[in-house]
Amino acid sequence: MKDQKSDSLDHAKTGTSRRKFIGGGAAAAAGTALSSVSVATHAHAAGSDSLKVSLVGCGGRGRGASAQHLLNEGTELVAMADIYRHRIDEGYDIITKEVAKKGPGKVKVSEDNKLVGLDAYKEAIEKADTVILTTPPGFRPMMFEYAVEAGKNIFMEKPVATDAKGYRRVMAAAKQADKKGLKVVCGLQRRYQDHYIQAFEEVKSGKIGRITAAQSYWNSGGVWTRPRASMAEFLGREPTEMEYQLYNWYYFNWVCGDHICEQHIHNLDVINWFTGDKPPVKAQGMGGREVRTGPDTGEIFDHHYVEFQYENGVYNNSQCRHQPGCANKVAETLIGTKGRLELSNKGGGMFYDHKGNVTDRVRINDVRNPYEVEHAELVKHIRQNQPVNDAYYTAKSTMTAILGRYATYSGKEVTWEEAAKSQVDLFPDDLAWDADPKLMPDADGNYPVAIPGVSKIF
Repeated sequence: MKDQKSDSLDHAKTGTSRRKFIGGGAAAAAGTALSSVSVATHAHAAGSDSLKVSLVGCGGRGRGASAQHLLNEGTELVAMADIYRHRIDEGYDIITKEVAKKGPGKVKVSEDNKLVGLDAYKEAIEKADTVILTTPPGFRPMMFEYAVEAGKNIFMEKPVATDAKGYRRVMAAAKQADKKGLKVVCGLQRRYQDHYIQAFEEVKSGKIGRITAAQSYWNSGGVWTRPRASMAEFLGREPTEMEYQLYNWYYFNWVCGDHICEQHIHNLDVINWFTGDKPPVKAQGMGGREVRTGPDTGEIFDHHYVEFQYENGVYNNSQCRHQPGCANKVAETLIGTKGRLELSNKGGGMFYDHKGNVTDRVRINDVRNPYEVEHAELVKHIRQNQPVNDAYYTAKSTMTAILGRYATYSGKEVTWEEAAKSQVDLFPDDLAWDADPKLMPDADGNYPVAIPGVSKIF
């Protein structure tokens, strides 16, 4: 077995061409396999003994999602795919240990089913009844489409796109999933969290009256940064631009969508959910980069403030920030004619009157882990052959976040209609290790950054 360093980027050591990854035998074989797929075979309706599961994207979220999925009886992990071999190896070890400690699921991934490469997801998807899609979100539209075409049940993490074109692709694939009777659950876990569900029911019953306004927050110190120099040291050479952007993926919109999309989507989804599951009709806001500067932080902003307006006149004042040393808050507030509700992922929920007095609290405590509930519900719906498709609301909340990014990057008021119809496509024309992404650095290694009031978003 190769050591992890030499095995982690096989293309870098062997000189594998873009044609091998994208246009060669693997793609041709995939086409043949798909042409003969039977939806009935892979939809896995009630009465089946074992559900074969493939993991696509073996980072931290993928490892967690797989272990949570395998808590369910009759589930087997049979294939793993990633662009880095060392991620597969690390993930395999971690998932195996977690499953051995907690659950009845089994890890049965042979060496032949540890699949490395930019198109390795295809073979992994073909080998399973259910696929877990946990790569960075820029890849979600094409992988979701492929899984639906192949007739698979799907768990996919949020967000599900990074631009409007990706949003439209996911919405179209969701419709195809319904036609095929496939089950789709997505990683907006607050919708599967007990105290959020209880709070929603109480708001629906009129506890705070008619909702008139909302506030949403994801303010934190930020996430990791992966400098180009560290990848060069790892490889023993300078990385290609595609290698670097995928390695430091959080800081490039085609892969991540900015932190308003990658993280703040959770809070935006709660507001969409509680106000009727209809997205906002327009947005305007402000944002920029104050502490996130330099080549290793790509193009994304470190703060956004957006005013989202809904059709019924409700405004959501939304803020997200990645700035160390500042006040942190991850929460949602719903304001109604009778009072307000304040919610957070870890702190439960409290009801207040308009004088600021506590009137009640959300009585249900989270006994169940919502990350585990997501997967239990997916498996239950597969076993009972009952419909579930979270892709619609997840796509709309993803597009809500993208709308917010369009507003802050442009400094303009942007309507949902014009944003959702945008023809801007951030994804590379050629997805290969030696191809150039659409966003490239200047001579000093810095990337173009949106300038509100100047930059054209569409």
